[in-house]
Amino acid sequence: MFISSILVLLCLVAFYVKWRYNYWNRRGLHQPKPQFPFGNFKSELTREKSFFDGNFELYQRLKGSGHKHAGVYLFLEPVYLPVDLSIIKRILFNDFSHFMNRGVYHHPKDVLTMNLFSMEGEQWRALRAKLTPTFTSGKLKSMFPILQANIKVLDRVVGHNSVNKTPVDIKDVASRLTTDNIASCAFGLECNSLEEQENSFRTYGRKMFEPQPLKMFMIEFLPTWLLGSLGFKAQRPDVEHFFSTTVKDTIKLREENNLMRNDFLQLLLEMKKDQTLTVDEITAQCIIFFLGGFETSASAITFTLLELSRNPGIQNKVKQEISEILKEFNDEITYDSLMRMKYLDMVINETLRLYPPLPVLPRICSKTYRVPGTEVVIQKGTRVNIPVWGIHKDPEYYPDPEKFNPENFTEQNKADRPDTTFLPFGEGPRMCIAMRFGLLQTKLAIASLLKRYRFTLNENTHIPIKMRKDTFVLMAEDDIWLNVCEE
Repeated sequence: MFISSILVLLCLVAFYVKWRYNYWNRRGLHQPKPQFPFGNFKSELTREKSFFDGNFELYQRLKGSGHKHAGVYLFLEPVYLPVDLSIIKRILFNDFSHFMNRGVYHHPKDVLTMNLFSMEGEQWRALRAKLTPTFTSGKLKSMFPILQANIKVLDRVVGHNSVNKTPVDIKDVASRLTTDNIASCAFGLECNSLEEQENSFRTYGRKMFEPQPLKMFMIEFLPTWLLGSLGFKAQRPDVEHFFSTTVKDTIKLREENNLMRNDFLQLLLEMKKDQTLTVDEITAQCIIFFLGGFETSASAITFTLLELSRNPGIQNKVKQEISEILKEFNDEITYDSLMRMKYLDMVINETLRLYPPLPVLPRICSKTYRVPGTEVVIQKGTRVNIPVWGIHKDPEYYPDPEKFNPENFTEQNKADRPDTTFLPFGEGPRMCIAMRFGLLQTKLAIASLLKRYRFTLNENTHIPIKMRKDTFVLMAEDDIWLNVCEE
């Protein structure tokens, strides 16, 4: 009897899996063959390859077979994958109301998750409206002196390598710089990671990006309401305690002593005075500002200098632009002088094309949607992945896509390309709100270093660069060593 029950149960499970893996077939949409229990992402989930490589290869297969879209599976969950740009544009712009949400875990009892990146619906819309004024040109310009102070320390650190003729681990240095920038602008603290490599911000910042397989599994398979009722927390307890305590202590210090500072936190405190933000909401936004600006900008700085080291002709052209523009600004890098460096913009954009922060843009269908021009219907609650890296490396949009070529971003070439072919910060109403801050700290770091130094590839850097396979954010697996010489 027991054996019979087990056999019946196994048959039911097998039937359910087969039925589940025919979800897209039943809806008349092409689907690559899934493999239980991983769906179409076995290599990525078992860490045989990175999520970037896996999604890129999937995009190539679908595009090469002439498919405008397809259905895939993450474990047993159906995922809609658009390939055609007209469909992608409708999802990001025209029909945004159907795809407003990212489907990222958040719950009111898990305070740090109630941030602009994760929140949904009208809660997200209201918070976005509150926070948008904090990233205007005027507000960024007022924070610029804080960034400049950290750049002076960066110059000393890299100058030490130049004088001693030792290579610099640019990945490490860039991470320490962006840690200091975010600590200064979001938390109002000087943590000096550049000169003190091990401090609390560096320690807990790294912990935030460490994989947590069990928690990822729970988020994937358990409903949000259940996780919230169980007291589930997305971050490690020590990480949550450190950042929450840091924000609350800083707020208390400023309010009790009437201290003012031109930074992101001060702008949020002004909203608190108007009773439009609570302390918990401020804490959550500071955390996501750190998460969003720390690793992504560090990677942009790292990969830009790596590519310039491999392409000395392009490096010469950037250095020449910097030199010529600074002649008009008494040889000082100011906010206005940076805004004039158009070729540097092209170089950074090309870096972000080759090395975007995320492999896909995640969305959730919030109300049933029929894909225009087709019979395919996307049901409410279905996950949607927009293939960023596939688009960025598509030869239809970028000739010789593996080549580092800033000319891809001349005004003419940008105008000749279709919309939604450049997505490092997303697009549409849900585009990254802190994009301009991220670009500003990246541009300032690169311009300041190239003003004084020349970089070449060190023999200890392994080419091609391997990416980490245990994270959804693009990170180099190994250190990236560059030779640095003062000119």
